[in-house]
Amino acid sequence: MRKRVIATYAILAALLIILVLLNILLGSSSVSAAESLRILFSHDTVSKYGKIVWDIRMPRILAAALLGGALAVSGFLLQNFFANPIAGPYILGISSGAKLVVACVMVFALARGMMVHSLVMIIAAFAGSLIVTGVILLISGKVKSMAVLIVCGVMVGYICSAVTEFLVTFADDSNIVNLHNWSMGSFSAVGWDNIRVITVVVLVSVIISFLLSKPMNAFQMGEQYAVSVGVNIRSFRIGLITLSSILSATVTAFAGPISFVGIAVPHIIRSVTDSSKPVVMIPQCFLGGSVFCLFCDLLARSLFAPTEMSISSMTAVFGAPVVIAMLIGRKKR
Repeated sequence: MRKRVIATYAILAALLIILVLLNILLGSSSVSAAESLRILFSHDTVSKYGKIVWDIRMPRILAAALLGGALAVSGFLLQNFFANPIAGPYILGISSGAKLVVACVMVFALARGMMVHSLVMIIAAFAGSLIVTGVILLISGKVKSMAVLIVCGVMVGYICSAVTEFLVTFADDSNIVNLHNWSMGSFSAVGWDNIRVITVVVLVSVIISFLLSKPMNAFQMGEQYAVSVGVNIRSFRIGLITLSSILSATVTAFAGPISFVGIAVPHIIRSVTDSSKPVVMIPQCFLGGSVFCLFCDLLARSLFAPTEMSISSMTAVFGAPVVIAMLIGRKKR
């Protein structure tokens, strides 16, 4: 297993480097490899291609890497919380709840000509995530089947999405384009100011999640075992759901809802490494989520350039088959 883990780290690191380079080079305006290296090493932000690389592509690349990793780790934490590999922020409607509250704040602020600060958007998304998570937890106390819980989560997500679409439809004409693009999922609006906030919030949350690896590993073996080794179950559960909500809320606040990453990536990593240990899964899920979102974003903006597809459409194309395969595999077992 150790060789598998090391090999997976090496493959993910190599894919990450390759995809970062491809994302710099490719797009509606292609930049040659030599020109890209010159721009990167000279920090050219004045020339035409320099502005494209530093002002547009680099923030987008960092956003896709950080937020993709955050979404994958969030999904893994939720799967541990519910003890089910099909749980995820998008499937359970948590991302849709965050989207709804952020849309309310944006519509309210934009209608009055106000700018919304990055931290305000994260707080709004976090509030929406917690509200829907609370609803899902209440439902989980009433139903015993995880399948029924997931269906309920999907229905809650649809309700939140319907209300969001209603808000976007009746927003001011000058704001509707930005709101619509954000509600479909996109990294295009992320700038350097956003990247600073995203980096701090995501990395701190992921590091704290990694530090919880030992109690998480005990929790995977059952609540009674976790209690016997000194884990405070109530505090642990609160910490787990809070960290997952912060990570998914950060993604939704800046990029909108992104589908299936939180389920597909942890499943792929688990299958490749043949391990569910959090100390292995958390860093590899982060790398895997980064690779997955960089790949999908590259296709989203390059496949039909200059027309750009939503990132959520691309992640659904590659993530949904993984979820279907999981469901078929569980049914066979």
